[in-house]
Amino acid sequence: MKLHPVYRITVFVPPLHLEVLKHGILAVDDLAAGGYSHGMWESAPGYEQFQVQAGTASVGGTAGELVCEPSVRLEFCIPRDPVRLQRLLEQGIAAHHPWNTPAVFVDSTEFAAP
Repeated sequence: MKLHPVYRITVFVPPLHLEVLKHGILAVDDLAAGGYSHGMWESAPGYEQFQVQAGTASVGGTAGELVCEPSVRLEFCIPRDPVRLQRLLEQGIAAHHPWNTPAVFVDSTEFAAP
């Protein structure tokens, strides 16, 4: 096994928008790595909580309201390429996610593969 430097991208999305987001991501990048493509992991729905602040034009909830919505954790990895990452963040995730400010996390890590 060899360690390969990758970005692990994690994004939380309402279940009803999961397929739209996945298709949007894959339209921008086939997520090819290590002889495979379209590699994604999704976790069972949990809940996402937030409180809308005054002056925010929120897609869900109103100012001061505590919102708790079902949410799926979607993860995928790409080789460490900052240009590829930025394209995925802008054209794949931001353009297809229903929230104004989606919860997206990027980790630099290593993937063990032959």
